[in-house]
Amino acid sequence: MAQIKPCEPSELYNLLNRRGSRLAEINYLCLMDARETQDYRISHIITAKNAKTDSEGLFLLPEALEVDSMQHVVVYDSNTSSLQEESRAVLCARVLSGVSLSPVLVVIGGFQRFSALYHFLRTEKIMYTITELENLKQYPVEILSGLLYVGDEKQSADCSVLREMKISIIIALSQESLKGNQTVVNLPVDDSVDSDLYSSFERICDLIASHISSGSRVLIVSPRGRSRCSAVTIAFLMQHKKYTLQEAWSYVLRRKPDMRPNSGFLQQLSDWELHLTGGKVTDISKL
Repeated sequence: MAQIKPCEPSELYNLLNRRGSRLAEINYLCLMDARETQDYRISHIITAKNAKTDSEGLFLLPEALEVDSMQHVVVYDSNTSSLQEESRAVLCARVLSGVSLSPVLVVIGGFQRFSALYHFLRTEKIMYTITELENLKQYPVEILSGLLYVGDEKQSADCSVLREMKISIIIALSQESLKGNQTVVNLPVDDSVDSDLYSSFERICDLIASHISSGSRVLIVSPRGRSRCSAVTIAFLMQHKKYTLQEAWSYVLRRKPDMRPNSGFLQQLSDWELHLTGGKVTDISKL
């Protein structure tokens, strides 16, 4: 029997916005809405399936999904706040945990909390084609809830994404200068092992900190959203959260599994760790 674990709304948000249209993969995500059917039909989280019950009100396994093959299994109801509750989400999770090989996650705060934070991921749509799933809008990954996001240049150029997410400032790491209605800070740098990010770490980290301290939402982008923006995000967490390189690396990797800072940036992050802590705590050969 799989474990049942709590899940913050931001974790589900990031699962729904993995790069490469992961939602189109049949074994990627099993997202179950354990609310009453009439509530589900009014509005639900995008791609969620309504959990069915039998005549006695006991939850049934979903017919069209092979739960045991799913990489991620997530359940929500209206507002479950604890796994100790005998709520609809917890009861549904227990049934799913009997066949799942992955932990079953229960969204804390349920639909009410998730939809308050990410209203743009609510829908009435029930059925999707593979093409529709492949073309769903993808939003930047959330690093610090309601404050710091990481994405690519396509997302930074989408006015609807920036408006829905209430992004105030964009930090763009690219040779091409970006423009937009938001404040844009352009840092021209190549994704090359010889490129120098280190000399800009302190200035960028201070800039990010000054904005999030006032509640502004910051989006860090690079052309593909994998190397440069990930390196800067890790550097910021090392300074702002006092993380080691290993801790910051693991923190970002959990939220953005496709991050790939190049080897030159990795060495500069190791030098940044030395600058911040007075020693090189992390063995970068193991990252």
